[in-house]
Amino acid sequence: MSTTKEAVTGTGAPHWSAKYELVVGLEVHAQLITASKAYSSDPNAYGDHPNTNVSALTLGHPGTLPVANKKVVELAVRMGLATDCTIAPWMHYARKNYFYPDLPKGYQITQDHTPICTKGHVIIPVEGGEKRIGITRIHMEEDAGKSIHDVDPFNTLVDLNRAGVPLIEIVSEPDIRSGQEAYDYLVEIRRLVRYLDICDGNMEEGSLRCDANISLRPIGSEKFGTRCEVKNMNSFRNVMRAIEYEAQRQSEILDAGGVIHMETRTFDAGKGSTVGMRSKELAHDYRYFPEPDLQPITVSEAAKEAIRKEMPPLPRELRAKYTQQLGLSDYDAGILTDDKATALYYEAVIAGTNNYKGAANWVMGDVRSWMNERGLPMEQFPISAERLAGLVQLIDAGKVSHTIASQKLFPLMLEHASGTAEELAVTHDLVQRTNEDEITAIMQQAMAQYPDKVEAYRKGNKGLLGLFMGEVMKGTKGKADPKRANEVVRRLLEA
Repeated sequence: MSTTKEAVTGTGAPHWSAKYELVVGLEVHAQLITASKAYSSDPNAYGDHPNTNVSALTLGHPGTLPVANKKVVELAVRMGLATDCTIAPWMHYARKNYFYPDLPKGYQITQDHTPICTKGHVIIPVEGGEKRIGITRIHMEEDAGKSIHDVDPFNTLVDLNRAGVPLIEIVSEPDIRSGQEAYDYLVEIRRLVRYLDICDGNMEEGSLRCDANISLRPIGSEKFGTRCEVKNMNSFRNVMRAIEYEAQRQSEILDAGGVIHMETRTFDAGKGSTVGMRSKELAHDYRYFPEPDLQPITVSEAAKEAIRKEMPPLPRELRAKYTQQLGLSDYDAGILTDDKATALYYEAVIAGTNNYKGAANWVMGDVRSWMNERGLPMEQFPISAERLAGLVQLIDAGKVSHTIASQKLFPLMLEHASGTAEELAVTHDLVQRTNEDEITAIMQQAMAQYPDKVEAYRKGNKGLLGLFMGEVMKGTKGKADPKRANEVVRRLLEA
């Protein structure tokens, strides 16, 4: 069976889409940003020397007892509130029993019957509108260590620094129907965890990981097909590729009269294909039972509201504000809310100006361009939001042109850490001239220099207006108010 080549119809849709509906559910693991691990005081730090952030507790020595990290609970509640989940008022931890070389205790402390968050959703963009992707549950657990296979040619090495690092697992409903929807869902999840400051969302470092449960069912059927779980995908693009490959693979098996077996598969990014690893475990294989060494926990309404009050504005709320209240386009709102730092900077800018579109253009244009050229995050932009708002106000007041502001004043503001836009404009003689007598004198000289052009303009060649505007701007060294200059030039030419 060949599945390396995509078979598509003339419309560009996969051939299986005419017979089967793709059903996908995603399980996203997000490492939480805490100082210590989930159930011990060992440091939670990425990149340290192997096997240094460990203790007897992380190593699972007999007689050691875990202690729940309160910060983990708070961050899980944050994510639950951001996705409109119901927060459990009472819950307990559970043991999930399985053996891996990098899981020292032989079991993982997680949650089973009482996840901290349930029945939420995320909204993603789709063609022609939006789609709601349900979230079944969000639960807290600990990470395993890391097995390293590519350093020693004869042995697998184990680094236990990651063992015990706190995670939340975000389990979606099987509401996703394409690789693109999966991609968009992951983008929104990553955006949320970054806005909430609970995870850095870095898939390359493994702080955000995704497993995909993929199945097909005949068009019109309500019954789910047998699913396969695909692991080891280190980018959103690879998640999308793995889903598309699996749909193709499973459809070919079904078309040939075969049966899909529940299994766990891995994605080979180089080949763009999935490979079987093992038969898929069921919940009873893990022998879940309540964790005896940790007492149940409660989340009161007061605690939940205190966490809610500390949360930043969320991207969906900001996009709605920018399009519905400020009159920005969907595109502008999407760019401004793409990351938290940009959104908060823009929020601070519009606190000082009512020109929302003008402020957006500056943030999306000159500001982002300068930052991208240097590969810097938005937090390191040297011009404060208050100073940039002053620059927008200066342009709106007609004291500097946008061209002068962009080409001369903006670089000066980057160079000088202090001083308002107006102060720098005055100091460097960049303030526009609105003296009509000066503009009139320069225009009269231009008309005397080009009498044939004046005659041509008056006979209908209105394109020559640009020539005379250029002479005025040249004569004033670009400091003439374009609007006022245009009025004077037209009046003299049409006299």
